[in-house]
Amino acid sequence: MMQDMRMAALATGLLAIVTTSVSAQEKPSAATTGPTAREVVAAIQTHVGVPWATETVDTFKAGNPDTRVTGIAVTMMATMDVLQRAADKGLNLVITHEPTFYTHLDKPEGMPESDPVWAEKRAFIEKHGLLVWRFHDHWHRRSPDGIDAGVTRVLGWGGYRKGDRPARFVVPETTVRKLAAEVAQKLDSSVVRVVGDPEMKVGKVGLSLGAAGSAREIGMLERDDVEVLLVGETREWETVAYAADAATLGKKKALIVIGHIPSEQAGMDECARWLRGFVKGVPVEFVPAEQPFWTVGGRAGAS
Repeated sequence: MMQDMRMAALATGLLAIVTTSVSAQEKPSAATTGPTAREVVAAIQTHVGVPWATETVDTFKAGNPDTRVTGIAVTMMATMDVLQRAADKGLNLVITHEPTFYTHLDKPEGMPESDPVWAEKRAFIEKHGLLVWRFHDHWHRRSPDGIDAGVTRVLGWGGYRKGDRPARFVVPETTVRKLAAEVAQKLDSSVVRVVGDPEMKVGKVGLSLGAAGSAREIGMLERDDVEVLLVGETREWETVAYAADAATLGKKKALIVIGHIPSEQAGMDECARWLRGFVKGVPVEFVPAEQPFWTVGGRAGAS
């Protein structure tokens, strides 16, 4: 009897080992079976809907593209805060809209590689096995522009659109003050600045997010179908000065400066949703970048 009991226990133990082994085989980890970062980018190039340009900033900025992806973090900007959160979540491919290393081409001129901030950021990426790939040019080249589409959705202005390039809307008439407050709330920006009469009635709105430059921004303000222009960031001695002078001259013009990150953030949330439609087998998560500014009298770090 005792021997029979021992044999039964042994059989049960072996069955548990086999079951565990089969279970492990049925559920392989993304680290061994997920797509490589290069394969993810190839899928993006196939689905983006525009020809892939030879000259582009949409390239890998860090990491080995043949590394298998365990998870994707989609973000507006790969700040240290975003990289830390991605690493904590096990998301090793970071898809960022804006530069990671402080200049458009991610190669800071005049900054030694030993610079303590730049060096420590590179070391963190390497230590945690992260890959960073930029998705800027082609996301903007989609029709409609991927960033504008996301921001339009969050603002709830889909039915008000009157043009794509440049993006223009005719919204229910409101004041510049109320419009700025609505934009600040919906785009989650605690630091919004306004040029122009706050009580001026407006309904014709132009959208120039990120940092498009004064030529495009002033060109939009010159249009008869743009009374107020929303921008991400802009030079104060160019577009801001033009808007201020227009207001002083009694022109029906105003400028709302949202901040670069919050002005485009919703567009990368849109990107994460788009990626989930064809990138399978690994999690795709939107990891928002924080608004870096705070105001005197406000709370540092508030978004």
